[in-house]
Amino acid sequence: MKVAVTGASGFVGGAVCRALAERGIETHAYGRRTVVDRAHVGGASYRSWDLTQGPLLDAPEVNAVIHCAGSVSDWGRASTLFATNLTGTKNALAAFPKARFVHVSTASVYDPYSPTVMAKEHEAPAPRYLNAYGASKAAAERAVLSVMRGHGRALWRGPSRREALILRPHAVYGPGDTTLLPRVLSSVRGPVLTAVGRPRQRVSLTSVANLAQACLLAACGPVGTGVYNITDAEPVTLDEAFRALLGERGVKARPVYLPAAPVRSLAAAVEGAYLLARRPQPPTLTRYAIGHLAVERTLDITAARSVLGYEPAATTFAGAAAW
Repeated sequence: MKVAVTGASGFVGGAVCRALAERGIETHAYGRRTVVDRAHVGGASYRSWDLTQGPLLDAPEVNAVIHCAGSVSDWGRASTLFATNLTGTKNALAAFPKARFVHVSTASVYDPYSPTVMAKEHEAPAPRYLNAYGASKAAAERAVLSVMRGHGRALWRGPSRREALILRPHAVYGPGDTTLLPRVLSSVRGPVLTAVGRPRQRVSLTSVANLAQACLLAACGPVGTGVYNITDAEPVTLDEAFRALLGERGVKARPVYLPAAPVRSLAAAVEGAYLLARRPQPPTLTRYAIGHLAVERTLDITAARSVLGYEPAATTFAGAAAW
């Protein structure tokens, strides 16, 4: 068994490479960085590849590709996000035309304007998005679906129908996290963690270990097609998640919750100011971030359990002090 992993220099891609190494699977790792620590990719052979620049012309023959590469920012130019998330996915598909394609997507393809209540896979992609991140990831999914359903012969120069799976995690966390944990900690001011919404608001989270498990099942298992939500075993409430994370990090702060409507208006004003100032860094407060806290965001993982054989662990932040 030979597997290629894109985005291997990143948080999720590195975890997937290490999980493959533990199984003794020959892995070819690709990432945008010039070099990476061999331990990060589990000792796999590593090569720098910017997917936005085109397919890899001398790609090795592999049985499966786990496509983890992509932008996870909710702030940035639409052209950049689409180049990374859509064009990059098309180029990865073209580079490995005969391999099973496992596309790591996101729960942000669900409708951001409505609560996501134990959503099933057929409810996305949605017709509208708050920003280019969700729209670009939805476009990437449609590109993968097109080859899964056999509509991509001319575009991919490969078989008219191929094995492809789409995985949709939500709020991925764990060792090496550069997005969720830093965002939470940046909201701590003295003894207070400022949050939006309600303490009992339910949310599905996805540990990077659970996501890596799902990637291996998708790449190496008997099932070759389908779309699957990937989360921890059960949803948790915002308050228990925040308190557990702060406790593990040794941060002496307590969550304080603000009503969503006025904070959403404030976020819109802040975003406008950042756009006018052409500031490249994202604001601390965005409507996208609020949208993932102020209403329920939970996913149904029945399909992953029953079809892929996915057995997720419960949400835990044990060891977060060392992340």
